[in-house]
Amino acid sequence: MFDAKKLLDQFLGSQVPGAGGTVRGRADQVTKVAKDNPLASGAIAAVLLGTKSGRKLAGNAAVLGGLAAIAGLGYQAYKNYQSGKEPAAEPASRAPAQLPAPPADSGFAAPEALSEDFALVLVRAMIAAARADGHIDASERGRIMDKLSVSGLSADAAAFLEAELVNPIDLDAIVSAGKTEEERVEIYTASRLAIEPDGRAERGYLDLLAGRLGLADALVDHIEATVSAAKIPA
Repeated sequence: MFDAKKLLDQFLGSQVPGAGGTVRGRADQVTKVAKDNPLASGAIAAVLLGTKSGRKLAGNAAVLGGLAAIAGLGYQAYKNYQSGKEPAAEPASRAPAQLPAPPADSGFAAPEALSEDFALVLVRAMIAAARADGHIDASERGRIMDKLSVSGLSADAAAFLEAELVNPIDLDAIVSAGKTEEERVEIYTASRLAIEPDGRAERGYLDLLAGRLGLADALVDHIEATVSAAKIPA
């Protein structure tokens, strides 16, 4: 079985050099990255599934890794919401540098304390969001799997991703996995990190998800502002 926490970090890692080109033309370059740094190479999954927006995490939000970035951004938004602040996105060059580490009693788990099961839920939430516009058809799945074959991902992780791209999205399972409000904030935050809601399908999916998770409109506005502030053009 693959490491779900590591896969989540890979989803939010830095873009792999050459991942935007053809498989044949870039295979040597991506394979070298995979050999030199398997964790960074796995970020090709993020390039393929999460960069339709053309944006990526900036500053220490990217350095922290997937789980810590989701928890930190979610906690920041939740803290601002509870304090009654107005949701206003700061410039991306400043906001990530101020990303706080959630206190131990905040309800936002540190990476080492997060269960593998919930890490897998966050991965599934990101994939579901990436599929929201319906663009991943059979041809696109083939292209994705071709690139994953040279990304350095384990066979188990690649098989999991392929299944997630084929199987119907189980939104009920994703929603029901959020047992606390903090976990539900993390599910929405992870989903929002995967996409930019610049089309009706993406915006509609995120609105549906927020409603199903029972998140207050004001809290969603804070998450939106916090994530927007942490993303810069890729």
